[in-house]
Amino acid sequence: MRSLNVQETVTAWSPPAEALFAPHMEEEYNRLVAMPDELIDEVGEDEAHPLASLMEILGVLIEHFEESYAPELTA
Repeated sequence: MRSLNVQETVTAWSPPAEALFAPHMEEEYNRLVAMPDELIDEVGEDEAHPLASLMEILGVLIEHFEESYAPELTA
């Protein structure tokens, strides 16, 4: 397995990091919630689509916020 090249990772991660993050405030949560709607139009039901895993990651981040910070949103 290849070891992590930190500088290479910083360079690659910086652009998506602005859109893909763990939300800690309602404003951040709201930004994340809007993203899957845009992706659904592109990805649809195609689990092999290159952005399908991004949709899954967004779902996990949104669910974590709802369970941890805003349980009233899931009630």
